This record gives sequence, C-alpha cells and structure tokens, in this order.
Amino acid sequence: MKVVALAGGVGGAKLVDGLAALLPPTDFCVIVNTGDDFDHWGLRICPDLDTVCYTLAGLANPKTGWGLRDETWTTFEAVKSLGGPDWFRLGDKDLATHLVRTQQLGQGHALSAITREFCLGWGMVHPVLPMSDEPVRTIVHTADQGSMGFQHYFVKYGFQPVVKAFEFRGADQAKPAPGVLDAIDLADLVIFSPSNPWVSIDPILSVRGYRQALENKVVIAVSPIVGGYALKGPAAKMFNELGIRPSASAVASHYGRLLTGFIFDQQDQEELEKIERWRIIPLLTNIIMKDAQDRIRLAQEVLEFGETVLSRSR
Repeated sequence: MKVVALAGGVGGAKLVDGLAALLPPTDFCVIVNTGDDFDHWGLRICPDLDTVCYTLAGLANPKTGWGLRDETWTTFEAVKSLGGPDWFRLGDKDLATHLVRTQQLGQGHALSAITREFCLGWGMVHPVLPMSDEPVRTIVHTADQGSMGFQHYFVKYGFQPVVKAFEFRGADQAKPAPGVLDAIDLADLVIFSPSNPWVSIDPILSVRGYRQALENKVVIAVSPIVGGYALKGPAAKMFNELGIRPSASAVASHYGRLLTGFIFDQQDQEELEKIERWRIIPLLTNIIMKDAQDRIRLAQEVLEFGETVLSRSR
C-alpha cells in the first residue's frame, strides 16, 4: 500500500514518525506545510518542515518535539545581549540549517531540492516534500491586534490574540512542489495527520491542484482534538473564536467531502453517530501519542484502518 501523509507541527511529526517506522521509503512520503515559513535575522525559517525532518531523522528535542536535541544557545544569547529580537529562539545547531538554506535559496535553488539534500545529509530515507517551492504565507487576522504572520501570532504573542480569519497569501500563484501530485496520484491512501486543520493542513489544501488531486482518493484524517481540547497548540481556541464548538466532529466537518474515513479518540464516542451520519467511516481508538511506542501503535492502527476503508471503497 502506497501512502502519502499531509503534516505540520509536532502532532503531525509524531504520526509520520510512526508511519515511517512501518513503511518502506518506496511506499511512503510526507507533504509538509510551509505556510508557517518566515524570515528572521535575515534567514529563511521553515518551522514545520524542520520539525518533521528533525523528527524523522531522530534529531528532534524529545522534550519539546521541535528543535534539536542537545541544543546550545550561545549565538542567541549574544544576539539578545546586543538588543536583537529574542522572541523567536534559534539554537546554535538549528541555526546552521537556516544559514545553509538561506544561502542556497539565494543562489536560486528550490526549497524542495534543498530539503532533499538536507534529508540525505541527516540520513533520512523517506521522502519529505514541502507543499510548494513558492512562498505561501499564513496570515492571521485578529480582532484585537490586526493582521500578522503566523509565527508572530503563535510565538511572539503566544496565540493569545482573538482569531477572526486566516489568509494564505500567495496560494493563488503557488503550485505544488515537484513530485507532489505524482505521489498523490500513485498513492492508495492519503492521511491527514493530527495537525491543526486551520494552519497546518488548510495551507496545503489552499495551493492550486491539491484539492483536485485528492477528490478521487481515499483520504482519512486523524483528529487533533480530544474531549474538546487540542492535543497541542491553539486548534481548539481557534474553533471557539470562529464560532465552532471544538470537537472531533468539528474537525471531520471542516474537511468535509474530502474524507472517506476519520480516526478519533475513544473519549469522544458520543461523536460517533454524527460522523457515521455524514457517511464517513469512523474509527474510535486511543490517539494520544506519549512515546515512540505510541507512535508506532497508532500508525499501525491507522494503516490497518486504511486497508479496511480501501476495501470498503472498492
């Protein structure tokens, strides 16, 4: 079975790590949100792309899920002492990634090609593709502090401003990165990881070509909401502020007709009837991933469910 996963953030990285442990590189690839990308200290920062890559390479900080393990902060502290911006922390080893990426982008190399070379250098075998080589920027329109880039909303302001709407600036001009649509076309199963649907999956879907490519595919999603709360980050807060009660069914409704199947936590069993009424095939299980064993356990359940959904869809 050939599988493609759409991912962003720590939750998405955890599931794709489990999937990569079970699937050979010929049968699995990951498409990553780049709507979070921004320029800082004159460097191109790709938070979701790096989180997924660091996780698959076994380099990620196990405590935070983002950044690198055994990181040091000498450069950051020096910049801070000189009065430089200190709201976005860049570690010394992580800084090397951004320096080389920025240099290569300046030389005309595509983000997808740079990412491919980085992955080879980190010893990764599963393909990781940015959603696009062209810049698409997630803009958060807020009720109290105007409009801002996602990292300013998420990191600088601690996702406290009240959300009114999202804009994916540049999506109408962007196109999927090379190889992305081919991977989707060849895939038997597409998985929406338990990532924030508003700011991790929607930016990918906003790029021309993705929704059309997914229309005739078997797509299953894993909920990032359990018991009305986000497993990590501001997804539940965003639902509330946009006038939608945060729930597993709200996530399924958000993706709508794209979904063939939906996986959500056993704590949300009361949502089962609603999801079945929408003719989405459901799976109730424990979706919380506390450690590496949980990642593989959930990934195995996702793949087994995918096989079931595929057989029912034929």
